[in-house]
Amino acid sequence: MSLLSPLSPPPENLAAIAQQLEGHLRSLTGPRDPYLHSGRYELAQRYICAELSQYGSLTSQQFLVQARKHFNWQITIPGRKPALAPVLIGAHYDTVPGSPGADDNASGVAVLLSLAALLCDPLDRPRRSLHFVAFDLEEYGLVGSQVCAESWRAQQKSLHLMLSLEMLGYFSSAPDSQQYPLPVLSRIYPSTGNFIALIGNAATTLRMMAIKRHMKQVGMPCEWLPVIKQGQQIPRTRDSDHAPFWDAGYPAMMVTDTANLRSPHYHKASDTLETLDIAAMAKITLGLAASLRHM
Repeated sequence: MSLLSPLSPPPENLAAIAQQLEGHLRSLTGPRDPYLHSGRYELAQRYICAELSQYGSLTSQQFLVQARKHFNWQITIPGRKPALAPVLIGAHYDTVPGSPGADDNASGVAVLLSLAALLCDPLDRPRRSLHFVAFDLEEYGLVGSQVCAESWRAQQKSLHLMLSLEMLGYFSSAPDSQQYPLPVLSRIYPSTGNFIALIGNAATTLRMMAIKRHMKQVGMPCEWLPVIKQGQQIPRTRDSDHAPFWDAGYPAMMVTDTANLRSPHYHKASDTLETLDIAAMAKITLGLAASLRHM
């Protein structure tokens, strides 16, 4: 009897995606603060632009901060049903000063790029159009995603969902390796940090449940947390690029390994490629791809 369930991805698919993710991570990892590490920051932008350009027509959203130009980079993959509200998938590419940012957030950008590669086939289009956006200046107060969300709202554009890919690579099987921002959550959720977390506003509840089902099918443990009032009661749930979309009234969620609630390398020089579980990232990529294809 096969060790794989009928819904499990073939191991060669996981291996190929893991290899692709590792290539992205090796190209992106390194300090990417736009002011103190501008060389690596600009190299990361060039890499992201070159990769995204393979899967769609690249556009930029320019904005000024401290008299310097900054950019969100975007492609759109058309869906089979263009009348349906689209999905926006975003990940930030900057880092805090001094950190190589392998998990925060080269991991999110790597999954973003791999998702675009998986979903760009014109003969197997996703149901909805997908907008892939690499955000600038998350570490300076979610600036790039705020510019993007305000632009969507000003143009009265609809969104079925915004997905923020925020730190997707650190996992631990050690007991009590998972912490929570509220004590009550530790009575509900696992104490071992081996799962991927979905954190969304109330409008995303059914979508979080669907993504969890797809994660289960690829063998990736997944937990989800719905929040109300744009996450104001649990401020830690607002610490990524989904928050401006919450504030603009859109359904939005963060996909995350929970950052420093689990990882000892958060915002440190030790946030390196060697600390990441790339096999788990490959499962996350496949689970998200299945969800986005049929959403």
